[in-house]
Amino acid sequence: MLNRKQILIASLLCAVGSGCQASRTVVNQEQQTSPAPFQATVGSPVKDDEPANVTMVSFHDGVDVPTPQPPPGQSVVDESLILDQLVQQANSTSPRLIRLQQEYQAVAARSQYADKLPDPKVGFNVFGNPLQTAAGSQRANFNVSQTIPWLGKLNAEQKRICFEALAVWSEYEAERLRVKASIESGWYRLYVLDRQIEVTRANQELLKSLVDIANARVSTSQATQGDVLLGTVELSQLQERLLTLRRQRIATEAEINRLIGRPAETPIRSATQLQRQTIELSHDQVLQIATSEQPEMKAAHLRSHASHWGIEVARLSQRPEFMLSASYFLTDDNRPPSTVVDVGQDPWAIGAQVSIPLWHNKYDAMKREATWKYHAALSSTRELEDRYDAMILDAMAEANRSVETADLYSQTILPQARQALQSDQEAYTNGTVDFDRVIRDYRNLLTLELGYHVAAGDLAIANSRLEQIAGTPLSRKLGPSN
Repeated sequence: MLNRKQILIASLLCAVGSGCQASRTVVNQEQQTSPAPFQATVGSPVKDDEPANVTMVSFHDGVDVPTPQPPPGQSVVDESLILDQLVQQANSTSPRLIRLQQEYQAVAARSQYADKLPDPKVGFNVFGNPLQTAAGSQRANFNVSQTIPWLGKLNAEQKRICFEALAVWSEYEAERLRVKASIESGWYRLYVLDRQIEVTRANQELLKSLVDIANARVSTSQATQGDVLLGTVELSQLQERLLTLRRQRIATEAEINRLIGRPAETPIRSATQLQRQTIELSHDQVLQIATSEQPEMKAAHLRSHASHWGIEVARLSQRPEFMLSASYFLTDDNRPPSTVVDVGQDPWAIGAQVSIPLWHNKYDAMKREATWKYHAALSSTRELEDRYDAMILDAMAEANRSVETADLYSQTILPQARQALQSDQEAYTNGTVDFDRVIRDYRNLLTLELGYHVAAGDLAIANSRLEQIAGTPLSRKLGPSN
C-alpha cells in the first residue's frame, strides 16, 4: 500500500513539473473606437520670406485585426488565444487608453484651427445726441474689422500643434504596449500561482501519506505520537499557504481586470502549461530596435520638434499685426439743400491699423523661454535613451537569470530532492531515519518546486517586458516545457 502511494505522489509531482505552451500569437490591434484619421502638415522652421519645405504626414487609424478563432473542428478554447483576447479587450475598454485617445482627439481638433485667422468683429453705435453735420444729423454707425496676424506665425503654430498631436498618438501607442505588458505579466503570475497551488495540494497528499505511515508506526510502537503531531502541524501550515496563494490570485486577477476596465471579480483562466522561450538578441540589437520602434522614444523626438517650432512662433511673435476696418454712418436728410455738400448722403470710411512691438524685453523673454523648452526636450530625449538602455540591460539580465535558475532546478536540484525524499521515506518505513528528517526533505522539495515555477514565470515576464521596451515583438527560441 505504501509503494502505491509513493508512485501516485511521484506521478503528481512529475505532472506538475512538465508541460508545454503553444507559440504565442502576437496580435497588434488598435482600439475598436480608434481616433479618426488625422492629417498634419509638418516641416522645418523656415523664415517668413523663404519657401516652406513641407511634407504631408498622414495619421491613420489602427489596423483592424480579426479576433483569433479556434482551428476548425476544435471545440476546446486554445489556451494560446486567451492572453491575446485579454489584450484585445483592453485595447477597447482600458480607461488609461481611452483617456489618451481623448487627449489625442483634443490636440488633433486644435490643429484644425491653429492656422486660421481670428474672427472678424462687427459693431453698431447709436448716438444719444446725434452728431450734427452740414450734411445732416448722424444718429448711428456700423463698423466691421478684421485682425490679420503675421501669417508665418500662424503657419509655425499649426506645425507645432501637429507635432504635439503626433506625440500624443505615440504616447497612446506606448501606453498600449505598457498595458499589454502589464496584462501579460499578470497572466503569467496567475500561471505561477496556479502551479504553486497545484504543487501545494500535491504535497498535501504526500504529507497525508507520511502521517498515515507515522500513525501505523505509532500503533506498532515503532514511533512516537510526536511524529504524528509534527505532520499535523505541517498540514496546517500547508493549508495556510494555500489560503495565502488564493488571496494573491484574487488580487492578481483583480489587477488584470482593472487594466482591462471590467469588474474586478471577473474570472480569468490561466495557462495550464508554459513553454520556456528565450530571446536570442544582444543588448545592442534590442537597443537599436527600441530606438526606431519604441513609441515613447518617438514621442520624445516629436515633442522636441514641436518645441523647435515653438522657437519659431516666439520669434515671429515680434512681427506686427494688422487690422483692416470699414465704417458706415447713417445720416438724416434734415438740412436745407446745399451746393457744397450732399445733404442726407451716408458717408463711409475704411481704415488700417498696425501694432508696434515696442517692448523688446518681452519678446526676448518669449524667445528665451521657447529656447529653454527646446533644450529641455532634447535633454529629456537623451535621458529617455539612457533609461531604456538600462532597462534593456536589466530585463536581459533577469531573463538570463531565470533561464539558468529554471535549468538548474529542472536538471539538477529537483531530481536530487525527489530522490532524497523517496529514499528517506523508505528508510523511515524501515525505522532507520527520524520523521523530522523526512519532513525536512519534504519542505526542501516543496520550496524548490515553488521556486522552479517562479523562475519559469519570471522568464515569461522578462520576455514580455523586453518586447514592451523594444516596442515590437522579438523573435524567440523555444526551450523545454515547464
